[in-house]
Amino acid sequence: MPTPTKGARLGGSPAHQRLILANMATQLFAHDRITTTEAKAKRLRPYAERLVSFAKRGDLASRRRVMRSIGDKGVVHRLFTEIAPDMAERPGGYTRITKIAPRKGDNAPMVVIELVREAYSAKQSTVKEAEAATQRAAKDEQAAPAVTEAQKVDEA
Repeated sequence: MPTPTKGARLGGSPAHQRLILANMATQLFAHDRITTTEAKAKRLRPYAERLVSFAKRGDLASRRRVMRSIGDKGVVHRLFTEIAPDMAERPGGYTRITKIAPRKGDNAPMVVIELVREAYSAKQSTVKEAEAATQRAAKDEQAAPAVTEAQKVDEA
């Protein structure tokens, strides 16, 4: 669970902040990317990634849990049927924040937050397989000398 934020909330009250985050997450899942201020995007990222993690589970309890914060059934359906299968191999990091030019009116720092829909890098999975093979080989090497010492005792 994301750590609670201290200080001023987005919009004033905690209830209003929850509504803002729920609306922004709904729009993010509906359009795959939204433009917002940097502060809102940083607060949205853990919220949206948690919802994607629930969607990856795919069971009824997870769907109901997501429906608590996203009221649009069409967006929830899209999250569970389109977005979650794309994220199935990805262990985390479902969103990307990219800085853009400041807003013209008040010079607020603006960003684009988007879902990372690209396929998970095969290179990273290959590295994991190689690390696992190295660990297995090291474990086999530790077991092999013990067998040879026992054979030496039998030969003597």
